[in-house]
Amino acid sequence: MPWYEHNASRLWYEEHGTGQPLVLLHGWCMSSAVWRFQFAKLSMAYRVIAPDLAGHGRSAPSVAGYSFEGLAADVVALFRHLDLRDALLGGWSMGAQVALAACGHLTARLAGLVLIGATPRFTAAPDFPWGLAPVEAQGMGVKLRRNAQRAREGFTTRMFAPGELADPALADRVRALLGDVPIPEMDVALHSLQALADADQRPLLPHIGLPTLIVNGDQDRICLPGASDYLAQQIPFSSRQVMQGCGHAPFLTRSGEFYSCLVDFGRRVRDSNR
Repeated sequence: MPWYEHNASRLWYEEHGTGQPLVLLHGWCMSSAVWRFQFAKLSMAYRVIAPDLAGHGRSAPSVAGYSFEGLAADVVALFRHLDLRDALLGGWSMGAQVALAACGHLTARLAGLVLIGATPRFTAAPDFPWGLAPVEAQGMGVKLRRNAQRAREGFTTRMFAPGELADPALADRVRALLGDVPIPEMDVALHSLQALADADQRPLLPHIGLPTLIVNGDQDRICLPGASDYLAQQIPFSSRQVMQGCGHAPFLTRSGEFYSCLVDFGRRVRDSNR
């Protein structure tokens, strides 16, 4: 069964395919369902494992809170539960920050890192202008308390660049997928939002010794493209893929291009280890 336990919480993961493990972490107020467009193709090349972070999707709420360190500890426990080795760890948005927090504890089990629509700091600071204004995170919290459904709808609308969902069939598929993702309980949504607002992971970046792929849309309005520039400059063994005309979730609107990018990166990592 796709369940495991950590810190007295029952946590769920989805698994497809065989081969080199590829663990994918979803973003804030989402679940493993966001990777649905990727499962069929990626599972032909990888053993794809997509957990629901604590309090999201089918996973139980956490008794240890929703700091990135706590969520990362759950990911480390999943790696140990499945005895994953030579794995690629990918994270999108908040999931990328959880991956950054986890990778230092998983160095012996990882072959590479993939950061999608990522930032080391969600909110801006005087020495980091590539985050959202702190008042925006506060406003997201106010909207959540008012109406969680509308708040998330507003957030998901902002995920896409103008014209990115111009194809009606694609727009229907994406909206149907996002509509199937359950909204976490209010406490989970607010505490994980606070973790986003508070975390500053810039000190971690120079110490990442893994091949790292950074993927971002050139029109991302949530984790700004400048944040991906910063990641690429600060992570020693990084490469970059900018997806033109895309916003915050290029794997949803350009799933074929994203798949090719990920498979090419995995091939380069394997070739470098021979």
